Amino acid sequence: MEKRRFALIGTGNRGTTMWGKDLLAGWREHVDLTAIVEKNSLRGERARNMIGSNAPLYEDIESMLAEQKPDLVIVCTPDHTHDDIVVRALESGIDVITEKPMTTSVEKIRRILDAEKRTGRRVDVSFNYRYAPTAAKIKELLNAGEIGRVTSVDFHWYLNTKHGADYFRRWHAYTENSGSLFVHKATHHFDLLNWYLDSDPEAVTSFADLQNYGRKGPFRGPRCKLCPHAHECDYYLDLEADPFLDSLYEDPSKIDGYFRDGCVFREDIDIPDTMVVSLRYRNNVHVSYSLNTFQPIEGHHLAFNGTKGRIELRQYEAQPWEEPKEDTIQLIRNFPDGKEAVERIVVPHFTGGHYGGDDRMRNMIFKPEMEDKLAQRAGTRAGAMSVLCGIAALTSSRTGKVVNIADLMPELANDGSPNSLRTSR
Repeated sequence: MEKRRFALIGTGNRGTTMWGKDLLAGWREHVDLTAIVEKNSLRGERARNMIGSNAPLYEDIESMLAEQKPDLVIVCTPDHTHDDIVVRALESGIDVITEKPMTTSVEKIRRILDAEKRTGRRVDVSFNYRYAPTAAKIKELLNAGEIGRVTSVDFHWYLNTKHGADYFRRWHAYTENSGSLFVHKATHHFDLLNWYLDSDPEAVTSFADLQNYGRKGPFRGPRCKLCPHAHECDYYLDLEADPFLDSLYEDPSKIDGYFRDGCVFREDIDIPDTMVVSLRYRNNVHVSYSLNTFQPIEGHHLAFNGTKGRIELRQYEAQPWEEPKEDTIQLIRNFPDGKEAVERIVVPHFTGGHYGGDDRMRNMIFKPEMEDKLAQRAGTRAGAMSVLCGIAALTSSRTGKVVNIADLMPELANDGSPNSLRTSR
């Protein structure tokens, strides 16, 4: 079997682990890492050592393309830089895998869609939550019509004070970099909704505010390592206590000035930390969604209400009590007709990121024998529509108006797709 020769672009946590060390460890018979591109040379060297590779290092994509001829590039750089890299790779005849979100603005979406159409190459978007075993099981139940026609969805995501705060320490805390967490984080959740419902969102309205981080903080410092309030701050991060992060970011910060332990109370943070959204879909499903970033728990609550019943899940990822290493989906029928009125479906947690979702996604992309029965493999249309949901939500929260997806990008909303977000070419 011929291996796919890939270049890794960006060596942060996700690039170094998911698409670096872990990819080579489990899929080496399918891939060969031929180059690493990282503008911070010291971070690139340290990431290469962590990955366990001797691939050549480059500080820019142009130098890499001039010397290497990869079949594939994997993009793990900050969100607002994705479009330049994706378009450049496509125009060089190279397929792309990009971390979510695909990009951060309507103009950048257009650039990527146009380049993919023009070049005939392929872009995969890394929506690994589609592959989590529990998500896949819910999709199977919906496809089978177990609760009839879905009429509404309740979807609420909770980030704890460790995970949620981390977005406010890093580059994600600025809208120009991440599009806000409506785009960077919620794109995962909007994509799940689009995929579960097999339909496009039409209208979005939202409220959002900064209620805990940024200027709402009681004090602030230059960064955790130098902060005079370290002893009293609930969000203090001791970078030296994490050898992985310390090695990847502390010394390299002398080159680019990027500190991994930025103060979560910086006054110039401009993204919300508390968000609620209502969405209406083409198939007339109504959705209530929320994202909270400073909870004592981590996980989500998800419920589908249908004409014949309800599917409900409360998934715990972290909490101050012991939970079983499995998820329980409740299938509740309005009209049992000889079946159980309440069926509890237990889905075990699997090893690997996102309860095994990361591994299943890499299998789907790199193993040619994999059959995509649930349409889990996501392309540019799925990537675009999830980003548009986030852009619409942020816009609505700032203007107080309902935002129609068709007003943001008419050519995508009216492209004739039959309410489908299946992989596009």
